[in-house]
Amino acid sequence: MKTKITSILLVMVSFIANAQLKPIAYSDGDQKLEGQLAQPKKELKNKAGVLLLPAWMGIDSNAKENAAELAKLGYITFVADVYGVDKRPQNTKEEGQIAGHFKTNYIEYQKRIQLALDQLIKAGANPDKIAVIGYCFGGTGAIEVARSNMKVQGIVSFHGGLGRDTARNIEPIQPKVLVLHGADDFFVPETDIKAFQDEMKKAKADWQMIYYADAVHAFTHKDAGSDKSKGTAYNEKAAKRSWEAMKQFFTEILN
Repeated sequence: MKTKITSILLVMVSFIANAQLKPIAYSDGDQKLEGQLAQPKKELKNKAGVLLLPAWMGIDSNAKENAAELAKLGYITFVADVYGVDKRPQNTKEEGQIAGHFKTNYIEYQKRIQLALDQLIKAGANPDKIAVIGYCFGGTGAIEVARSNMKVQGIVSFHGGLGRDTARNIEPIQPKVLVLHGADDFFVPETDIKAFQDEMKKAKADWQMIYYADAVHAFTHKDAGSDKSKGTAYNEKAAKRSWEAMKQFFTEILN
């Protein structure tokens, strides 16, 4: 009986957290997409907006919960659908394959992000006061936003991949960049970190990179478990500290 009551309470908490979210249909050519819009009960005076790029699972509970929290802070928030309504990965293998496709074909990834950005503006966000955040695969996408100089004030990458095809030219980067990284994340090799930092310097970017002790990949995901040896694990302290770092960054770039 206690287990049943606990389950009901968890469902209720999830519903309350995500109650502000509304599905929004849009498309990329023939590909149907469906993002999630979180409208704040009380918008900020400047109608600042946040585009959220989910991890490689697609629009998951973590993305929805964070979108709802951003709306509570007053930000008009849109969760992007990168994959498409009929392309949702069903298992880890599919997640890796689909995310890998967009990482390799980064122009397609950038296009899907821009389409979602258009939806955020259509929902009422001030086009001059927008930030993009992303988690894991979405963190990689947030960095692609900076690399392509989309019209945003800044980007935040939570435990995102940092790799870049060395054949790509390094162009000056206009959006401000904040990378929040697990100090023990062995999924992102030191070579990628060094190359990324060199890239930011050559691009003359306004960038920051914060490391969190005892944190591995996916440290913000509550469903990532606690076994660091697997390479993905939730770290409550790092999750809270990184969220506060994001909020401080927003105060700087969106006010």
